[in-house]
Amino acid sequence: MDPTTTLPVLLMAAWLVPLASFVLIVLFGKYMGPRGIGAGYLSVLAIVTSAVFSLIAMFGVWLPNHDFPTAHEPEHGDEAVASATVEHSDANEHHAADEHDTAHHANNDHPDYYAGDWYSLGEFGDLKLTIGYYIDSLTVAMFCMVSVIASCVHIYALGYMHDELHEPYVDHEVTLSSGEHLRRKGRFYRFFQYLSLFCFSMFGIVIAGNVAMVFVFWELVGICSYFLIGFYIERHSASTAANKAFIVNRVGDFGMLIGMMALWASVGTFAFGDMKNDAGEVEQGLFSLLRPEENEYHLAPPAGMIAEQERMIEGDPNSAPGEAASAAGDEKRNTQGQWLLFIAGVGIFCGCVGKSAQFPLHVWLPDAMEGPTPVSALVHSATMVAAGVYLVGRFYPCFSPEALLVIAYIGCVTLFVAATIAITATDIKRVLAYSTVSQLGYMMLSLGLGGWVAGMFHLITHAFFKGLLFMCSGSVIHAVHTNDMTFMGGLRKKMPITAYTMLIGCLAIIGAGFPLSSYGLSGYYSKDAIIEQAWSFASVNPQHAILKWAPVGGAFITAFYMFRLWYLTFAGKPRDEHRYDHAHESPRVMTGPLVVLAFFALGIGWPIFHVNDLLEQGRPVGTLASTQGELLTGLTIPSEHDSHVPIIKTPAGIAAFSTAAAGVLLASIIYLWRLLNPDELKESFKPLWAFLWNKWYFDELYDYLFVKPTLFISNCASWFDRNIIDSILHTAAAICKACSKVVDALFDQTVVDGTVNTFASGTWNLGLWLRKLQTGNLRQYVMFIVIGTVALFVTISIVQAYFIPTS
Repeated sequence: MDPTTTLPVLLMAAWLVPLASFVLIVLFGKYMGPRGIGAGYLSVLAIVTSAVFSLIAMFGVWLPNHDFPTAHEPEHGDEAVASATVEHSDANEHHAADEHDTAHHANNDHPDYYAGDWYSLGEFGDLKLTIGYYIDSLTVAMFCMVSVIASCVHIYALGYMHDELHEPYVDHEVTLSSGEHLRRKGRFYRFFQYLSLFCFSMFGIVIAGNVAMVFVFWELVGICSYFLIGFYIERHSASTAANKAFIVNRVGDFGMLIGMMALWASVGTFAFGDMKNDAGEVEQGLFSLLRPEENEYHLAPPAGMIAEQERMIEGDPNSAPGEAASAAGDEKRNTQGQWLLFIAGVGIFCGCVGKSAQFPLHVWLPDAMEGPTPVSALVHSATMVAAGVYLVGRFYPCFSPEALLVIAYIGCVTLFVAATIAITATDIKRVLAYSTVSQLGYMMLSLGLGGWVAGMFHLITHAFFKGLLFMCSGSVIHAVHTNDMTFMGGLRKKMPITAYTMLIGCLAIIGAGFPLSSYGLSGYYSKDAIIEQAWSFASVNPQHAILKWAPVGGAFITAFYMFRLWYLTFAGKPRDEHRYDHAHESPRVMTGPLVVLAFFALGIGWPIFHVNDLLEQGRPVGTLASTQGELLTGLTIPSEHDSHVPIIKTPAGIAAFSTAAAGVLLASIIYLWRLLNPDELKESFKPLWAFLWNKWYFDELYDYLFVKPTLFISNCASWFDRNIIDSILHTAAAICKACSKVVDALFDQTVVDGTVNTFASGTWNLGLWLRKLQTGNLRQYVMFIVIGTVALFVTISIVQAYFIPTS
C-alpha cells in the first residue's frame, strides 16, 4: 500500500470514528437499550475500530515501507566523551564539541513524514487556516498507544460504571438538607459520550498538521476533562476540582498563545511540514524555516524573526520584515532573533506546563481524582497529560537550547516535588496522581536535556503501566468502597488478579530489571535512558549537576512510595475487617483489561517490539548533533547517542538500579517487615511529614498569593459598587425624583392640568348651554330652521358679493 495516500485515510478514519460515536450518543444515547446501556457498547466499538485502523496503519503501511535506522553502536570510545568533558571546561570547549559532533554525529535530515490538508477553512491575508495532517512514526505510534489504552479503559468502564445504570442512582457522598442522600437519574450513556469526545480530541492533537489545529483540539481536550472530572457535579469537591483544572490550564494556555503569536508574527506560517500549494510550489513549514538545510539543519532564526526582534527592541514600527535580516551566510545570523525564539519556545512550553501539570501549575492534577477512575486512567496515561509531553516532542525542532534548559529545570523540580508529596499520601488514587506528575517531570527533564527518544519512549511505556495502575486502584476501590489505604491491607488473597497485575505495574514504574543487561520491565529501558541522558548532559555541563542527581533521587522515592502503596493495600493483615470481608475480585470485564495492560507494562519496552527504533525514525530534523547555546554560551545540549557510551551508561545504570532497590528495601522494612514503626517515624519527623502532607503548602501559597488578593480586590470592588456607585445612583435618583415633583407641581398640575381642565370646563359649559336649545317644541324648531336658512342665504350672498371676484 502506498503510504502517501493510505496513511491519511486510515488515520483520519481512526480519528473520526469516536466523533461519530459521540454524535450518535448525543442524539440517541438515552434510547440505546435499557437506561442507555447500548451507548457504552457503541463507544467501545468505536474506539476498538480506531485501534484496528491504527494498528493497520502501523503494521500494514508504515513498517513495511520504512526501515528502522541502523542501530547506533557505541562507536565513541570512553575517551571521546571523557575528552569532551574536559575540553568543555576550557575556553575552547565549543569548538572541541563541534569537532566531536561533526566527526561522529552529522545532523539528521527530515524524518520520513507525510503532510497535507484535508480541508481549507479560509485564508485571511497570509494566514491560512486548514484541517491538515502531519504523519510520521511518532504520530503512528501515538495513535496505536492512545487507541489501545483507550480501548482497555472503555471496556473496563463498562463494569466500573455499572452503578450508573441503576434507576435512581443514589450518590452516598451527597447529603441533602433533608438528611437523605442525593437520588438522580443514571448517566451511563453520558459518561461514554464524554469519553468518545475525549478520544476524538486527543487524536486531533496527534494528527494535527499545524499549530492552529493543535490549539483547537488542545482546548477541546480541556473542555472534555472539565466534563469528566466534574462528572459527579453535585459533589462540591468534584465541581471545585473541575473548575480548578479548567482555570489552571487557561493560565498555561495564555502563555501558549503568546508563543503562537511570536511564531506567526515572525515566521508567517502555522504548518509543521513542507507542502505543495495549488501552483505546485513547495511552501516551507515551521521546521524547515527554523532549521534550514543550508545551515546543516541547525537552529537558525529566520529573517522575519530577526526583524521582529529588532522592531521589539528598537520600537521602529516602519521596519519591514527582512530589512534588518542578515544575509544567509552572515556569521551573526544565529545570534540574532534568539530572544524571540526563546520567547516563542517558552510560550509554547507554558501550554504544556498547564496540560501536563508541571511546576508551578501542577496543583490541579491530584484534585482531578474526583472524576471516575476510568477517567483518571485515561487522563493520566493516554490523553490529557500526555498531550503536553507530546507537544514538546512535536515542537522540538523549534526549541532553542536555552528554552530546553528551562524545560529541563521545570521537569526536574516537578519530578522531585511530586515524588516527595506521594510519600505521605494515603489516598490510593492521589499517590498515583502525584506519581504521574513526577513521571511527567522525568519526561520533560529528558526532553530538555536533549533526550528526545528517551523522553518519548518513557511517555509510551508510562502510558501502559500508569493506565494499569489506575485501573487496579479502581478495582480495589470497587471492592472496598474507599480510597483510603489505611482501611485496606491483606487484599492479595481476595483479589489475586488485581494484586499481581498491580505488582507488575509497580515493578515497571520503578524500572525493575537486571542492571547493565537487556532484561527488565518496560520502565527499566525508558527510565534508565533518561538517567543516562542526564549523566551525559552533566558530563558536558558540570554547572548543572543537579539535573543529574535529581532523577536518581527520584528513582529512590518512586520505588519507596510505589511499594508502600502495594504493601499497604495487598500485604499484611486487614486493617478493616468489615471492608475486607466484603471485598472480592472484580468481574472479568474489569480484570481482562488489567491482564492486557499488564502484558504491555511488562514488555512494551523490550527490544523485540522496536519501540525505540520506531521513535528513532521520527527524530525531529536537526536534533541529533549536539548544540551550543547562543544566549547562554556555556550551555551544551549533547547528542543523545553520546549517552550510550559505557562511561555514561555503566554508572548511570548502576545508580538507577541501586537507588530503586534501596527504595524498595526501605519500603519493605517499614511496611512489610515492620522493623520500623511508620507511626513513630511520622512523630519523629513530624515537621517534615506535615510539610509533605500539606503538599509543600502550594495550595495555601496560591490561596495567599492569588485567591485571597483576588477576593480582596473583589470585595473592594463590591464595597465601592455598593457604597459609592450605588450611593451616586441613589442620590441622582432622589434628585430626579425631587425635580419631577417640582415639575409636577409647577407645570404639570398648573399649566398642563389647568389647560386641560379649562378646556374641559368650557366644553362642559358649552354643552350645558346648548342643552337649553332642546325644548321639544316643534314650532320653535321650525323657526330655528327658517332663521338658519335665512342666515345661511345672507352669508353666502355676502361672500359671493364681496369676496369672490367676478370674471
